[in-house]
Amino acid sequence: MKIVVQVKLVPDATQASALESTLHTVNQAANWVSTVAFEHSVPREYELRKHTYTELKSQGLGAQAAQHVIKKVRDAYTTLKANIKAGNLGKEGSKRRRKIESAPIRFRSNAAQPYDDRCLSWQ
Repeated sequence: MKIVVQVKLVPDATQASALESTLHTVNQAANWVSTVAFEHSVPREYELRKHTYTELKSQGLGAQAAQHVIKKVRDAYTTLKANIKAGNLGKEGSKRRRKIESAPIRFRSNAAQPYDDRCLSWQ
């Protein structure tokens, strides 16, 4: 059985800076993974992992954080594909749809990132 608990973090200034830095790092990594996914037209998460996991680890991300980044990017492309298929981004050939399909998905530097007990230490 899985139990999900929502917690509110109340970090001091040093911890807040570390969390913010981590968030920026994982979102930069997500942008890089998104570019790889776009350039290679990688259709599945496992294939994307083969292209990016080693590099993410060498950039200093932990194993679980790297997995979360890859999953986040793959989910974003899955959602984009579903929106295109549903016609939510305009008809084929429309200006809006061409713009969206012509570039990789980008993530804001402060975009949400999942954490779990494998990524955090509780003290």
